[in-house]
Amino acid sequence: MSKRRVAVIIPAFNEGRVIHDVITRALAIFKKSPHSIDIILVNDGSTDNTSVESKKTGVVVIDHILNSGAGGATATGLSYANQNNYDIAATMDADGQHDPRDIVRGIDEIIQSKSDLLIGSRLIDTSIEHMSALKRVGNWGLSAVTMMLFGVYTTDSQSGMRLYSQKAIKQLRWKTSGYEFCSEMIWRAKQLGLVIKEYPITVIYTEYSKSKGQNNWNGVNILKSLLKRRIAELFG
Repeated sequence: MSKRRVAVIIPAFNEGRVIHDVITRALAIFKKSPHSIDIILVNDGSTDNTSVESKKTGVVVIDHILNSGAGGATATGLSYANQNNYDIAATMDADGQHDPRDIVRGIDEIIQSKSDLLIGSRLIDTSIEHMSALKRVGNWGLSAVTMMLFGVYTTDSQSGMRLYSQKAIKQLRWKTSGYEFCSEMIWRAKQLGLVIKEYPITVIYTEYSKSKGQNNWNGVNILKSLLKRRIAELFG
């Protein structure tokens, strides 16, 4: 398998407590990979020391002046990957819940499977045992909504660990900027005829990481936004 240039994008908002450790752990693991892996930290308008702590590690840091949401920060990272001609891009969460070794496995998987959007699923392995019942219900519900609205089923439509082929880096775009972009991205990938697949990942749950991310009330807002977007494009 030939060596690839890979951009690992980490969108971050007020993660100053953990971001230095998250990055340094990832760098140590990526260093052992046969591929050339760079970390791109997108500081999404944080009001804490996220940017300062990230810059101490020597990775590329892109600072948003204002908070644009997870979708906006991810779009910034993929734009950077496109402008710098990376072969593959990946995204992982900034709160420490993702194992960087799953990124390394995902690189091999996206190459071997010839997929364009590879989603790391927390719900097709033992990680599901450690996810709260409420989060499981919310995740399954949004995956079902994604299927009903857009005709694409994934077991973990809200996963933040994803890998993108060069084709996806160049073509994949979305219009929402909040967490609803996770489902919209899958829809846009389908519209473009991109190959969408999943692979199992593990999750590192700590008290800190469990306090972050989406809740089920936010899921209601995501549903409203997706419905509004779908209706607008159907009848607009």
